[in-house]
Amino acid sequence: MSLKISVIGLGYLGATHAVVMAQLGHEVIGVEPNVERLDSLRAGKLPFYEPGLQESLTDAVASGRLRFTDRHNEISAAADLHFICVGTPQLTGSQAADTRHLYSAISDLATVIQDGAVVAGKSTVPVGTAADLRAELLNKSGKKVELVWNPEFLREGHALQDSLTPDRIVVGISPETKDLGPEMVLRAAYSAQIAAQIPFLVTDLATSELVKVAANAFLATKISFINAVAEMAELTGADAGQLAEAIGFDERIGSKFLRNGIGFGGGCLPKDIHAFEAKASEIGAKGIASLLQAVDSINLERRARVIDLAKLALGELTGKRIVVLGAAFKAETDDIRESPALEVALALKSAGATVLVHDPMALDAVRLKHPGLETKDDLLEALAGAELAILATEWSLYRNLDPVAASSVVAVKNLIDGRNYLDAEKWQSAGWSVFGLGRGA
Repeated sequence: MSLKISVIGLGYLGATHAVVMAQLGHEVIGVEPNVERLDSLRAGKLPFYEPGLQESLTDAVASGRLRFTDRHNEISAAADLHFICVGTPQLTGSQAADTRHLYSAISDLATVIQDGAVVAGKSTVPVGTAADLRAELLNKSGKKVELVWNPEFLREGHALQDSLTPDRIVVGISPETKDLGPEMVLRAAYSAQIAAQIPFLVTDLATSELVKVAANAFLATKISFINAVAEMAELTGADAGQLAEAIGFDERIGSKFLRNGIGFGGGCLPKDIHAFEAKASEIGAKGIASLLQAVDSINLERRARVIDLAKLALGELTGKRIVVLGAAFKAETDDIRESPALEVALALKSAGATVLVHDPMALDAVRLKHPGLETKDDLLEALAGAELAILATEWSLYRNLDPVAASSVVAVKNLIDGRNYLDAEKWQSAGWSVFGLGRGA
């Protein structure tokens, strides 16, 4: 069944969701007030890098099923379903989430929404937000409408796949909702996935809000756990990589997110655990608040450990030429928000080193946000004259780099593998001194 759908907010989440809804056969109109972003999408150009999504955007626009506007009054005809995908960044000076854009979107939508329409929130929010937004929508619209919560589970670098074949679809519905209409609308929107046997879970609003932040908190905890163990390995002569491999065979644990390194970053995981911690502290859930404080502390400590290793390799950092390989917070994205790689680069620069950054996709963003950092587009040119190279993002370009070729351009063959991603023996055989996190001296 084809629906008329609006997607409000066309950042990373919203643009992806709009494209996928159109790809699934629905008629979609995207709403975005940011002129630069809107112009880019209208021109058929994705305003960020995500594998495979540009091609899908082109196809969706060409099919006539996807168009874009900055006017809420143009979406009144899209009466079946409205997805809210606006950002919920971290508040300045606080750990809490900034939900002002959500309330603004609901207020704007309330003036044009039609009787019988369903609003589905996809943004990541503190528990309790959806119920407040539902009350706001009902009060301001004065119409027979409904709000449900449908959290997103996208991974940058895999967003298209995650949207088309998600692990599960969760829809939170208020107990005050008296009929199955809203659930049926969401089932129609995701009918292709439901037909493919993807689980469709109906919960209350609060549970649906907690699903996303709890999942992210668990993944962050798993990463920080192995990084905490890595510190133990460094002090005892053990190898955290071998340890992670061994315990990962336990089916209760699994190997995913169990590789130690310089930690997690990005626009979602850090802000989501901060907001979760803030809400937990607010309502007196001391256990999860304490756990997430420790997770965050361990995560930040691993960056500091890379600086320690740089000092071990070079001694005094002042004036030393260091190249940081990677700027995006992870491979297959150009997103530099909360990037561990850039935090390391900036810390080294503050310590007096001459720092150069290379990344195959994210350098435009680096130049815009951190114009004081030197950058190079060519990998071997970036390595030229370096006294230390630090692998900070897991791009396959770096794993495929020939250490012999790299040896011919650097000044000193020192390497810190901040992701335990490279073949250490291969680099050592080429004469490099290799320093890794989670290995005893």
